[in-house]
Amino acid sequence: MVFTRTTGRRRRGLVIGIDIGGTKVAGGVVAPNGRVLARVRTETPDRSKSPEVVEDTIVGVVEQLRRGHRVRAVGVGAAGFVDERRANVLFAPHLSWRNEPLREALQDRLGLPVVVENDANAAAWAETRLGAGRGVRDVVVVNLGTGIGGSIVIDGVLRRGRYGLAGEFGHMVVVPRGRRCECGNRGCWEQYASGNALTREARELAAAQSPMASRLLEAADGDPARITGPLVTALAREGDRTCVELLEDMGAWLGAGLANLAAAFDPELFVIGGGVCEADDLLLGPARTHFRRALTGRGHRPEARIVRAALGNEAGLIGAADLARLVPPYRGSRSPGEAVRSRFFLRSPGPRPHRSGMRAGDRL
Repeated sequence: MVFTRTTGRRRRGLVIGIDIGGTKVAGGVVAPNGRVLARVRTETPDRSKSPEVVEDTIVGVVEQLRRGHRVRAVGVGAAGFVDERRANVLFAPHLSWRNEPLREALQDRLGLPVVVENDANAAAWAETRLGAGRGVRDVVVVNLGTGIGGSIVIDGVLRRGRYGLAGEFGHMVVVPRGRRCECGNRGCWEQYASGNALTREARELAAAQSPMASRLLEAADGDPARITGPLVTALAREGDRTCVELLEDMGAWLGAGLANLAAAFDPELFVIGGGVCEADDLLLGPARTHFRRALTGRGHRPEARIVRAALGNEAGLIGAADLARLVPPYRGSRSPGEAVRSRFFLRSPGPRPHRSGMRAGDRL
């Protein structure tokens, strides 16, 4: 477990954000302006471990972070399906959670209000409130990682859907009878525009002994299995034409999918996050070009901007903390997640004020 702290005076109004992924649990003490004052990072327990082991890991991170800080709540961003009450993790592919009452379990042990949120929703909230989408009311965030996740913010409201499961953009079918996806369907978007897709294409080219992949193979010591997305990006930055083309192909698929999302949601802004975005305009340039080509009504309608996310790997924990900040003071016998439903009007720190989160009567 790695612990780092930003020195400074003791502050009030602090919230702990936790971001749980397939390989790491990252936590931070987050100030209202989004600044992370202290950090802890540790490995995620193997998915064969019981839910209690994962819970112990989260509690350990929180207890370490709250020393020396007056913390009022905890937000947890989890890679999985979170119910509409933001209380139970219905399914987490990389963990042992199956309909796990995580909020209740953590509140009992920590004595603090806890909000559980899907990790992509948490990252999107951070980018909308404090990052690349700051001050924009209608934003769609797309995270390119192992797969593709995403979130929708319309009129300043994070839209989770009736059952809390909105934003699974990666499983839109873009190629009928296309590549088989882990979800069981064929032709899902993430099979063509994710980090896994980029790595797969590069490895297949190298395994075929194509002369075009000679630089890739050399950089991977002759082993296609050692080719990674970051390696492709690094070689593309150095000017390797094959790697540039691989990113262009991925960008084309990304742009086509964004055009579909524009037809559905008509956002002002797309924010593209995830590790693949280290390629920057090598990826986003082709995405913008193909977005314009595929956009319904192109040439006769306003066009959404496509920008890179601003908060990097800490967006998830910052967003989880900011969502938890909306929970009223804990009174032990109350249900914090339920109590916040009717009191959610928060001014954006951006250039123009707007209501964030939800309106009165919206489901938390």
